[in-house]
Amino acid sequence: MEAALEARDTKTLYELIQRDPSILQRIDEIPFVTTPLHVAASNGDIEFAIEVMMLKPSFGRKLNQEGFSPLHFALQNGQTETVFHLLAVDADLVRVKGREGLTPLHFAAEKGDVHLLAGVLSVCPKSFEDVTVRSETALHIALKNNEFEAFEVQVKSLEGIKHEDNRFWNKRILNWKEKYGNTVLHLAIYQNQPQVS
Repeated sequence: MEAALEARDTKTLYELIQRDPSILQRIDEIPFVTTPLHVAASNGDIEFAIEVMMLKPSFGRKLNQEGFSPLHFALQNGQTETVFHLLAVDADLVRVKGREGLTPLHFAAEKGDVHLLAGVLSVCPKSFEDVTVRSETALHIALKNNEFEAFEVQVKSLEGIKHEDNRFWNKRILNWKEKYGNTVLHLAIYQNQPQVS
């Protein structure tokens, strides 16, 4: 497997599978492991990552020993294009919770990556509902990290989402309380950011 990863070559990958058809299954049986998809996503090897994802879709949700999925690895290494390609294969990957309940949307909000935020939200708007272990939405995280542009992009995306009960849903997201009982409006006031309210 290391040879296929080093070569970044699907031909080598299939040669390994021909020699040992259960090689990917054995990796998948390990509860927390860095899979070939983690490595490919981290390196930005889009074609190889998609090939592995097609062969073993469960790898997309697999956390390694540090609590990160392949998408988290791609984000940590600035491989935004790889993230979008993997989301094109499976949009729900954006909802995979890693360490501390952080999803890729939370990560993008923390870093203030507005391009990534907009893209992720267009692919999977329901990811707005995902909260961390501290019950924080991506909106909370953007404000806590002084990423006001990221906050604004999310609010605009939230306003544009067509949801069955849009007003109720938007109100629920905007009024969500994190573990200390703070809504995003509370955080904006605490951080003296009246333009947010």
